[in-house]
Amino acid sequence: MTKTTETGCAMGANREYKNSVFTTLFDDEDKLLELYSALSGGDYGEGTEIEINTLEDVLFMNRMNDVSFTVGGKLVVLIEHQSSINENVPLRLLLYAARVYEKITDKRALYQEKLMKIPVPEFIVLYNGEREFPSEKELRLSDAFMETPGLPEKFGSLDLAVRVLNINSGHNEGIVGKSASLQGYVAFIGKIREGTARGLDLATAITEAVRYCAEHDILQPFLTIHASEVINMLTSEFKMEEAIAVWKEEGREEGREEGRVKGREEGREEGVVIGEARGETKGEARVLSLFESGRTLNEVREILNRKNGRLGL
Repeated sequence: MTKTTETGCAMGANREYKNSVFTTLFDDEDKLLELYSALSGGDYGEGTEIEINTLEDVLFMNRMNDVSFTVGGKLVVLIEHQSSINENVPLRLLLYAARVYEKITDKRALYQEKLMKIPVPEFIVLYNGEREFPSEKELRLSDAFMETPGLPEKFGSLDLAVRVLNINSGHNEGIVGKSASLQGYVAFIGKIREGTARGLDLATAITEAVRYCAEHDILQPFLTIHASEVINMLTSEFKMEEAIAVWKEEGREEGREEGRVKGREEGREEGVVIGEARGETKGEARVLSLFESGRTLNEVREILNRKNGRLGL
C-alpha cells in the first residue's frame, strides 16, 4: 500500500528531514505489522489493512523520530527508543495526534450533523536507555495539569495515556521476542553500547556492531543495504543523546547553583537571627553574618552603605 505524507508525496520523497534507524527500519508495512502484533498481543498478518501516516514536518532538532500509522481501526503512534524518558511525552503526543487526525479526516465532514467516526488512538514509547527503568510504566497528560480548585477531577475533561515499555535485556523479552526486527534492533543498539563501554570511539563501535550483525544474521539484509546510511544516522543519534545529557547536566548544575545561592542567603539571614539571639543589635548581627559569609571589610561597607544610605562602620 502507498505510504503517504502530509503533502501527499510518496514516503521517502522528502529527504529534507533526518531519518532515524528506527523510522527507516519500520518504514515497511510487514515489519510494522510484525512490531504492532508483538506490542499489542494481536495477530496482524499479511493482508491486514495498514496506512503509514507519519508526519515529516514534526521534528525535534531537525530529526523525525515518530512513527504513526492506522491499523485495525486504531491510530497508533510509536516513538523510537528513548535514551531517557521525557515526562512531557503525553503533551507532545497530544499535539502530534491532533495533527494526524487533521491529516486523515475529511475537514468538510466536521461541519455535518452526522457523527464522523475516527480511529481510536494508542500511544506507545519504547525505552532503550541505560538508566534503570521499570518494565512498563504509564505516563498521563493529567500529571502535568495544574491544581484547579473547583474542578471535580484533576484532569477535567481531557486526558491521554502513554504506555512506556522498557525493551532492554531482561525486560519485556516476551514482547521483544515476537518481533524479529525489534529483537534485532535491540541487539544492534546493545552491541554499539557494549563497544563504547569498552572504550571504543563511536564510529568504531558502530562499524563493529554492523559487522557483528552481518556475521550473526541480525537485521539482514536491512543493514547490508543501508550500511553507510545507518552509520551516519547512528552517529548523529548518539551525538544527540550526548547533547541531551549535557543539557540535562547543565540544568542540574544551574539548579544546584541556585540552591547554593539560596542556601547562602538563608544562612546569612539565619546568622542575623542567631546574632540577635546572642544579644547583638540587628546591625551588629548583620555585619557579623556578612563577615562570616567571606566578605571583605570594604565589601561589607559597600553593602551596608547601599542598604542604609550611609556607612555602617
